[in-house]
Amino acid sequence: MTDNTLRSVTIERTSTGHFTATNARGGTVSFGTGSGPDGGTDFTPVELLLAAIGGCTAADVDVATSRHAEPDGFTVTVTGNKISDELGNRMTDLAVAFSIALPDGEPGDRARAILPRAVKTSHDRLCTVSRTVEIGTHVTATVADV
Repeated sequence: MTDNTLRSVTIERTSTGHFTATNARGGTVSFGTGSGPDGGTDFTPVELLLAAIGGCTAADVDVATSRHAEPDGFTVTVTGNKISDELGNRMTDLAVAFSIALPDGEPGDRARAILPRAVKTSHDRLCTVSRTVEIGTHVTATVADV
């Protein structure tokens, strides 16, 4: 692996059940266990996974379609079932659904025409997140010297 292939985030605990992830560029996102005194409004790690799957594909589709027309509305909904079985806790039945409103006229028609292909290409080849989930990747967990 070369330096330009490495991606990383650092997770810091901010309080019980609350964390902040920081990327190499300094961007942050807070998340938690989904419970606590604030009513549990933080995204959970599972919700971040769903957001990553939808966000990755949304970005690909947006690039392809907005070359032709600016959408009037662009919503992606990602769903799945969290289960616990003999394999442990995991998500099943992941689904990504696009609802994109495009303007009338030739530019909107061009964007509508490529929309199905853009979604398929993102799912089948481009979206690193969903490709990783579907193909499967070994994850290691270690404890650093403390």
